[in-house]
Amino acid sequence: MEKAPSLNVLGGTLAPCSTDPVTGFFRDGACNTCAEDHGSHTVCAVMTAEFLAYSKYVGNDLSTPRPEYGFAGLKPGDQWCLCAARFLQAHDEGCAPQVTLAATHLRALEIVPLDILRRHAADA
Repeated sequence: MEKAPSLNVLGGTLAPCSTDPVTGFFRDGACNTCAEDHGSHTVCAVMTAEFLAYSKYVGNDLSTPRPEYGFAGLKPGDQWCLCAARFLQAHDEGCAPQVTLAATHLRALEIVPLDILRRHAADA
């Protein structure tokens, strides 16, 4: 798998998203992506209790620990490379988390318009 260039939605170098917990399609702490990343794990989102409950409700439980996968579960305040389509779905439902634009990969724009990301920016 070859990583796409590490660029963010602002046109700069992609910043790290989180190393505690370690996130990203490549589990390198950044929302790097590649052609094989069909879920487009490109939006660096700041977890909230509301979003975690929503994500669990729609079938992606990010809050329950899964020790067999080395996953401690996410809690409010954690940053995580979220699938762009899930972020857009949460936005449409009124419960999207904030995003860190500098750590959100440029490829997210294939799914989520920049103006929507900017409305949820934690780093604006």
